[in-house]
Amino acid sequence: MELQDILSFEGFQEIWGVYGYDNDLPEMIEREFSRIKGFTYLDHAGTTLFPESQIKAFYKDLTRNVYGNPHSHNPSSRLTHDTVEHVRYRVLEHFNTSPEEHTVIFTSGCTAALRLVADSFPWSSTGGDDGGPGSLLCYLTDNHTSVVGIRGASSRLGVTCLPVSPHEVETRASHSPQVTPPAPAFTGEPSPHHLFCYPAQSNFSGRKYPLSYARGIHTRRLYPACDRPGRWLVLLDAAALVGCSGLDLRECPADFIPVSFYKMFGFPTGLGALLVRNEAAALLRKGYFGGGSTAAYLASDGDYFVPKSSVSSRFEDGTINFLDIIAVHHGFEALHRLTGGSMVCVQQHTFGLARYTYAMLSSLLHSNGRPLARIYCDNEFQEPATQGPILNLNLLDHHGEVVGYSQVDKLASLFNIHVRTGCFCNTGACQSFLGISNQAVKDNLEAGHVCGDDIDLVDGRPTGSVRVSFGYMSTFEDCQRFLTFVVNCFADKPFRVDEARLARLKSASASASVGDSHGGGGPLSNGGHLGGETDHRRGEADPFFISSSCGEEIIVQSPQGAEQGRHNNSHTLTNIFIYPIKSCAAFEVKEWSVGPVGLLYDRVWMVVNENGVCLSQKRESRLCQIQPQISLASNALRIRAPGMKSMSVPLGNWKELQASTQRTCQSKVCGDRVQTVDCGDEAAAWFSEFLGKPCRLIKQNPDFIRNMKKASKNGDCPAAGLSLVNEAQYLLINAASVEMLRLQIANRRDDSGIPQPISTLQLTARFRANLVVSGLHPFEEDDWSGLTIGHTKFRVVGPCGRCQMIGIDQETSSRSQEPLKTLADCRQSKVTFGIYLLHDTMDSSGTTLTTLSVGTPIYPEKSKLHDC
Repeated sequence: MELQDILSFEGFQEIWGVYGYDNDLPEMIEREFSRIKGFTYLDHAGTTLFPESQIKAFYKDLTRNVYGNPHSHNPSSRLTHDTVEHVRYRVLEHFNTSPEEHTVIFTSGCTAALRLVADSFPWSSTGGDDGGPGSLLCYLTDNHTSVVGIRGASSRLGVTCLPVSPHEVETRASHSPQVTPPAPAFTGEPSPHHLFCYPAQSNFSGRKYPLSYARGIHTRRLYPACDRPGRWLVLLDAAALVGCSGLDLRECPADFIPVSFYKMFGFPTGLGALLVRNEAAALLRKGYFGGGSTAAYLASDGDYFVPKSSVSSRFEDGTINFLDIIAVHHGFEALHRLTGGSMVCVQQHTFGLARYTYAMLSSLLHSNGRPLARIYCDNEFQEPATQGPILNLNLLDHHGEVVGYSQVDKLASLFNIHVRTGCFCNTGACQSFLGISNQAVKDNLEAGHVCGDDIDLVDGRPTGSVRVSFGYMSTFEDCQRFLTFVVNCFADKPFRVDEARLARLKSASASASVGDSHGGGGPLSNGGHLGGETDHRRGEADPFFISSSCGEEIIVQSPQGAEQGRHNNSHTLTNIFIYPIKSCAAFEVKEWSVGPVGLLYDRVWMVVNENGVCLSQKRESRLCQIQPQISLASNALRIRAPGMKSMSVPLGNWKELQASTQRTCQSKVCGDRVQTVDCGDEAAAWFSEFLGKPCRLIKQNPDFIRNMKKASKNGDCPAAGLSLVNEAQYLLINAASVEMLRLQIANRRDDSGIPQPISTLQLTARFRANLVVSGLHPFEEDDWSGLTIGHTKFRVVGPCGRCQMIGIDQETSSRSQEPLKTLADCRQSKVTFGIYLLHDTMDSSGTTLTTLSVGTPIYPEKSKLHDC
């Protein structure tokens, strides 16, 4: 019997039918992991390997951007803050949850996340102030040392500790009806609070524990919760699971979920996170407070301290490891790019390798028929839902005696095979599988054996074992080389194969389904004809050059050109601008539909950098030279820029976008989370080429509701939806205010060194308003509480505060201090210009009820405060 005939890829396919990803796996290994050529890495449960492209992308990111301390407020610090917040969203998205349900607290690792829970959990001691039974810390014996170590913090407070075997959790469960009530609420619940800790996947054997344990403990159906009254919370150690499997937190209501990023991506090390359910976060009690975690405190008053309201800020003491957090983004990007973006694919691939290795290794025999290995597991690797890509074993000689793990490790190293040996910081599982009693552990210590040493046998009994674990870049050849090594070095020849067992394992094929474990209509009508004659042209870089739905040019009416309308009505709508791509050039129309969140297609797209952070003209002034045009007839957003070929992306509807291969993502606008969909690689390449840096175009998900936070003038905070705008649905400016400011700037030219005059049209463009109106007096709009345009009513939300962005020339992208300096002087440091609006004429379904047209009369309503 030839070994190569047994260890064939055809034999692998008989045992498991899924291998690799959509890409060329050997080519991907050669390109991304050439450094491991010549050796076999099988310790992915210790740390997986990072791809070269991940590190290169991170390096380029650091050399292209300046990241300041996120506790400051300068532009480089704001970039850091926004990028870190985007990574938080990316983490939550990966685990199929949201900021409304969970908070990400960055820590120095998974162990630090566990320490955070240990130090801040609301423990109550037995026989405490109320004489009650006190809190209970319960954990599965199959847990990592860092989980068991929680008892070191809780025991000092008089908390009872109860280790529980996996068998006890279900066999001693309550026999009450198996209902699934909603997740518990915590507000007003009495003490004591108890904590149950268990691993999503054993780091020793790879066994996956049911995620339903969390709900069973919450509802007090499982042991020991069924025997102990009080409020039970659940800590799910996900560190070993998430490297090769998905975790859907919508299906698992665990309260605390620690993870470690190097086990997912290989880099960065020394960074982890605690995902905490927001309802449970309110229970945590923090003692020490560090920089960045305080809202206020008094150095002279030992009792006065107020923490920040944000859960993450409250528990992230000092300056977070922001550069490594930024590296996490590149980890997600690399994982998505190399595996197709689905953890199900990773799970299927890695489980298949483990299943094949298990089937072959458990069937190999010495020449006398004795088994070659003893594998420590609770199943026969039937399905990835119950078993991870970990094999724990000890090799046996032809007498049936255990070969010490240290000897196996040393021989494996000679063959460039990297495995892990010992007890893997999981004494409970090691004792259980190897039959080591508590007394034996103490005796072994007396004999000189400590955790992590190479004393593998004491009195002929093993003190540990060998662990083989796979990662997303592991290959069939890795399995082949390991099995060949085992046979060549440890099998008594001629080796044999238990054909009956192997045939049974092949026939018991596990399910290889690839369903994802992670748990709008068309565009609104334009409401009218958009045709017209060209009245004004300003060249290729003109941000006001537009087209109708038929691609024809239409009238561009400047504020001066609207003067005739003043003779008929004191207030008139003179211009309508939409900005399809946030921070890019305006698209002017004569008539346009009002949608559910503002003007149809206004700020529906935005450009983000490689980390998913929104780019604005404050960071990238050349955005103003990108000219988007909406064509309803061809259902396209057409985009052009100086020196670039024009391109287009479909307007599409949300269902079409979801059905496409483009992935959804989350970003941030003015502190608000927004859900978006990526517009594809072609658009990304176009924008990256023009701006000279990696970036992408994303579109808002219309099904995601982003509510306006800004209160209106009457003090209420209306429930109005927003697009990707900053603060409100519309921005309105008064042509008379623009003209007054222009004259003020002109008068200052001799004194301020302004190189050339700014025209009214140029000044209007800098304020990037949706609506321009004619008015009798400059800044009279400040006194309006509402207005009606035609038959459409609007509420005034408040004034628009201005920043250095209005100093950017919208034609050339050059920067200057004007008009901000003059605006501050003439308004007596009240640096506002224009007013925010929201409309009141939408029905509950959000359908379009009206259109806005240039030349329509405007009827303002003055605030009662100014009527006198």
